[in-house]
This record gives sequence, C-alpha cells and structure tokens, in this order.
Amino acid sequence: MVPRDLSAEQFAGYPPQARKLAVANLAVLQKLPLSFLPGFLHELIDYDYKFPVERAAIENELTTLNSLSPAQIDAWFGPFAALSLSPKLEQLDWINQPAEFLEQESAHLWTTGQQDAFRAAATAYGSRLRAAAPVTPIPIRRLGIAVIGRGVESYDAPLFRNLRKHGTWFTQVKSENGLELLLRGVEARALAHPLPYGHWYVDGGQLADHNQLLTCVSYSALEPVRSALLAFMQRQIQRPGMGPEELRSNLARLSPGDLGLDKTEDDVLGRFQLKLLTEGSGTQIFSTTFAQWTAREALRRAQPLTLVVRFAPRQRQRPMNELLSNGGANPELDFVGSLIDADMGAYYQWINQERLPGAEQSSFLAWFEGHNQAVAIGPTLPRGTESNSPFDLGKLLSLALS
Repeated sequence: MVPRDLSAEQFAGYPPQARKLAVANLAVLQKLPLSFLPGFLHELIDYDYKFPVERAAIENELTTLNSLSPAQIDAWFGPFAALSLSPKLEQLDWINQPAEFLEQESAHLWTTGQQDAFRAAATAYGSRLRAAAPVTPIPIRRLGIAVIGRGVESYDAPLFRNLRKHGTWFTQVKSENGLELLLRGVEARALAHPLPYGHWYVDGGQLADHNQLLTCVSYSALEPVRSALLAFMQRQIQRPGMGPEELRSNLARLSPGDLGLDKTEDDVLGRFQLKLLTEGSGTQIFSTTFAQWTAREALRRAQPLTLVVRFAPRQRQRPMNELLSNGGANPELDFVGSLIDADMGAYYQWINQERLPGAEQSSFLAWFEGHNQAVAIGPTLPRGTESNSPFDLGKLLSLALS
C-alpha cells in the first residue's frame, strides 16, 4: 500500500473530525511520499483530541500543501521520496497505526544509514512550513508563574540564580496571601480574555481554590490514574522477555478508558493527561517531575497565554522497583530536594515560554512560596538587578506585566 492508492474509505476508523479533514484533503495526501505521510497521519489521527493551537497548525499545514504546485511538491518532498524503504514497511497498516510504522521506519533508517538524510529532509521541510505559516498575534502578553518550595521552612542557599540575570530579584516580598493574590491576578486575565485552554493552573499537589475558567491539572487529582498505571507497568515488567522498548509500545497503546480517564467531561484534557503519564519519565511517581513535564507539554502543545505552575514536595528517591511496586504509598517527602528540583523547573518553564510567539514581550514571575524571595522578568524590568523594596505578590505581578 502506497499513498497514491489511498481512498476515503480507508479513513473510516478515524475519529469524526480527523476523518472529515483527511477525506477533504485526500488529493494532496495521495501526493506525499510514504517516508513522510505516516508522520503527518500520526498527528492527524488525534485531531479531535488536540488543543486549538494544534488543530490550527494541522489546518494551516494542509492549506500550505494544497497551495503547492507540482514543481514545489517535488522540491519539498524529493528528499523524502529518495529514501529507500523496505517492502515490509509498505505492508504495515500505516493509515490506522501510524505510530507503529514510525517506530519501524526509524529502526530501518538507522540500520540502512539513512537517518541523517531523513533528518535533513525533515529540517528543511519544517523551515519551509514555518516560513509559509501565517503569523497570528496573541491578544495579551504571555505570562508564566512558578511557585516553588512549598513546605520548606528555611533555605539559606541562593535561589533563582539562572533567572536573576534576565530580570529583577526581589528580596523583601510580602508573603501573606501570596498564592491567592497570584491566582486572583490570573483569573482576572482569564475573565478579560477568555480562550479555550488559554489560561492554566498546574499543581504538583492539591489545587488551591481557583476560578473554573482555568484549565487545571493536578498530581493529587490523578492519584487513582497513576496507581492504575503503576499497577499496569508492574504487570508488564514481570512478563518474561519484557524490555523497555516493548513496555513503551504497550504504554502507547493505552486508552483513557484503560486508566479511568474516560470519565472526564473533557476528552482533550483527558488525552493530554494520559500522555503526560504514559510518555513522561517519572511523572507517575515524582510530583516535581510531573509539574515540570506538564508545564513543558502545556507550553509546547496548548501555548497558553497564562501558565501557573505550583510545585509540591516529592517523595524521596528509592530504588525504582520499590517505587513502582507500591505506587509511592506513604512516601517520605524530600522538601529541600524538591525545592532544588523546582528551582530548575522554574528556569526550564521560562526557557520553554521563550520559545513561543511574543517572547520579546512576555513576562515571568517565580516565587519561593511562604518566603520573601522572588524574581520577576518583563520588558520594563531591569535585568540582573536586585530590589530591596517591599512588595506584595499582587503588586509584583503588576510590575512584571507593566
């Protein structure tokens, strides 16, 4: 089976909106080489469960492909067409199981020494696609907030060293009602600029009181799902001959219903949380890893206008088999280690935010929860400076956004 033989009936197993989009663009899909098309279908098949920004990217890509002349199709996809694939790959059901095809294609390209050629072709394609993509301005300045160090009574080592050079370090922050002030400021943004999946609150523990306009993901709320997943992983590991690659493939086949996520009213968020736990390394057992990975994926996929990430204490490191076997029941918490993790997690959050459109005008605030240290980054705030003036978190947030 090769792309030119595609028919509308072969997309019958796709979710409704993905199927409609595939059928409407069948003519251009038929023109794409087999070394490329399953990668695109891997994104398209999940169209119904993607965030609005991701859907728009797929739609824009199809619009661009449909606009290409035959000569441009040859120029864009010639390097992909030049790759040699085995007949075995052609026989796979790459329409309905594109992920399996991509795994085997990757192995084939490595063993035949074609991985560099594929990477060069993909890089060139991505550059052309970005150049052709329309630029959509965001309605307000993007804002990121990281709250770290919950439960830490004292810590003398310097914090936010990586972030300070990019903004102002505040040493006399008033901590009273700090989290509430930050969430009230975020909720005001959500009320003024309502946008589906546009304003997020991620918590490594239990969620604080918040407005329902915020898209929320919580480590504690997913405890039943995490326990079910850890039990599944433990059963898989105990099977004879089970290796990491097969385990990863089995995790990729899980559906929301397998872990109880089908009971959520939001299929898009449910699928997002499933991927957090099945594709992330350590997201099932370490709350700091969960918060950091969620922030990364939310920024990469949903590109929110506002993202609050509140880190919580994680359990202390133990042998991995022990962690998997008991699901972290009654864990011993490592407060200082969690603070160090979260400090670096806040820096990574800012880096990932800087990769998004509007980065030159974006703002960021990181606060040591319950203490008087914070760093604020914004277009009007001086870099690499220190302020000893007293501010509450509401005022500090206003400064970052000014």
